[in-house]
Amino acid sequence: MEIHIIDLLIILLYFAVALGLGILVSKRAKKNLNSYFLGNNSLPWWMLGVSDASGMFDITGTMWLVYVLFVYGFKSVWMPWVWPTFNQIFLMVYLSIWLRKSNVMTGAQWIETRFGNSTGAKLSHISVVIFALVSVIGFIAYAFKGIGKFAAVFFPWDISPDVYAMILMSLTAIYAVKGGMFSVVITEFLQFMVLSVASLSIGIIAFTMVSPEQLQAVVPPGWMTPFFGWTLDLDWTGLIDEVNTKILADGYSMFGIFFIMVLFQGILKSMAGPAPNYDMQRVLATRSPKEAAKMNWFVNVVLIFPRYVLITGITVLALVFFSSELHDMGTRIDFEMILPYIIRNILPVGLVGLLLSGLFAAFMSNYAATINAAPAYVVNDIYKRFINPHASDHTYVRLSYITTIAFVIIGFAFGFVVESINQVTLWIVSALYGGYTASNILKWYWWRFNGYGYFWGMIAGIAASMVIPMAFPSLHALWAFPYVLAVSLVGCIAGSLLTKPEPDVVLMRFYMQIKPWGYWRPVLKMARRYYPDFAPNKRLPRDLFNIVVGVVWQVSLVLTPITLVTKQYDLLIGVVASVIVTSLILKFSWWNNLDEAGRETLPADFQQRVAAGPDVTPGTPTPGMLDGLTPGKATVS
Repeated sequence: MEIHIIDLLIILLYFAVALGLGILVSKRAKKNLNSYFLGNNSLPWWMLGVSDASGMFDITGTMWLVYVLFVYGFKSVWMPWVWPTFNQIFLMVYLSIWLRKSNVMTGAQWIETRFGNSTGAKLSHISVVIFALVSVIGFIAYAFKGIGKFAAVFFPWDISPDVYAMILMSLTAIYAVKGGMFSVVITEFLQFMVLSVASLSIGIIAFTMVSPEQLQAVVPPGWMTPFFGWTLDLDWTGLIDEVNTKILADGYSMFGIFFIMVLFQGILKSMAGPAPNYDMQRVLATRSPKEAAKMNWFVNVVLIFPRYVLITGITVLALVFFSSELHDMGTRIDFEMILPYIIRNILPVGLVGLLLSGLFAAFMSNYAATINAAPAYVVNDIYKRFINPHASDHTYVRLSYITTIAFVIIGFAFGFVVESINQVTLWIVSALYGGYTASNILKWYWWRFNGYGYFWGMIAGIAASMVIPMAFPSLHALWAFPYVLAVSLVGCIAGSLLTKPEPDVVLMRFYMQIKPWGYWRPVLKMARRYYPDFAPNKRLPRDLFNIVVGVVWQVSLVLTPITLVTKQYDLLIGVVASVIVTSLILKFSWWNNLDEAGRETLPADFQQRVAAGPDVTPGTPTPGMLDGLTPGKATVS
């Protein structure tokens, strides 16, 4: 069945409107680098939250989530923890506040806040740029594989999936290249509205067409519960036998062990903070630390319900009306194609066009946000810093165009060699991020960690994430994470302890500006020699409490649309009650305390006091005395 001409016209109209809107606002991005990459820090937190949610509502990830809900049922709510999805809770509780206090443009530039401008800091800076650019290429390949497979099902032309991917990704790159952050955020806002309407429509169709008895007849026992033991205990024999083979191939039969692993690596990844990609750019683009925290809260609020209404609606329709066709495919079954097959075969004319516009919008959002991150690192963190620091803003913006195009082409090349969405997903979230985690945990919580330790930890981790999958091709990507993490951790500790600590003034400036909790006692002693009344961050118990409550809140939000569309009302009542209770707790324990965390800044006279010394009355220092972060007089004892 080819797509109806009405649906095709709706899709083409949407593309025209999105491209036109993106180009229309592109003039605002040409002023300077801050306009291009951060929107001049003028966009409200709720709009950035919708933009970030739209970027996460990607078509490739949606295809994967439909697949895992189809195969694993309600237990699939735990499977996105491989990213991990609950990193948004860590960000909203405290990490986005810490990050936004740095007042920088990119994650690599943030390194100066932590390590100064020593040789080790410069090496760390380079390692972050390398990781960011490798991850951008990985995410482009991830989008490439999903959008090509999806488009080939619908469009009437006899073109391969890879060619479709190249065409659609090139069109999307036009407004992302031209408009930078302004175009990305404005068009993503439009895209999210379209996608939400389409998602709710699919949920209503599934809710009205499928009864609980129909659904119960096509799923195995245990499919409709999120609870589990050590083993998965889902037997698809007699329903769709090939699903059992897929479960074995995925390696999730021992579901208890899988859960422990994703929880372990998820906590570590979340503590490390956001990777240097579009998620971090949204945090840095907010107006203030307080708004950065609110933005990450709002991402959960606006993203989860419409996305999981769509995912559940498509899955329910596939189970009831498409199971026999899937069963007949035998070993040729491709579960990643459930989403496009259902849209093509079940939905009515008009709604198909609207939903496809929404899903293409989701793809455009995620992809545009990803490629917007690449030039920020190449132009701001390499060209401007090391090659031509005095070029005009026009030159920097023009080079950003060129950089984006180059990375799109490289991402296309990798997309051609990737075999499946699941393959690239697991490599990104397990192997590659295993190399990122150790360095980026220690940078927040350990005072002795220095630029050399960060550099060697990152380089060792990135190298291990490349080598281990090639050396042990049968090793599941999820189980590769501990090995990559261990290699990276050795690099971190050895690199730090075999070299000198960062200068006193660098450590004090970071600690007093960001105020992290962790092992910072030696630096606190230094700071109190200059500021006897300086108080450390004592919010660790409250932050940990809010994280636990926030994770329960997020999981309950995910289960709400799933239980609603499937009409599991007993469980629905429980999860809605959980949402209400956890929301009230967060209101009083987290939201009401944001002013306290957000307004803390570096003391205004920090430069003068450190220049004068801890035992001298502050005077007027020589201008530029501390330029370059000259070490202060205090020493660690």
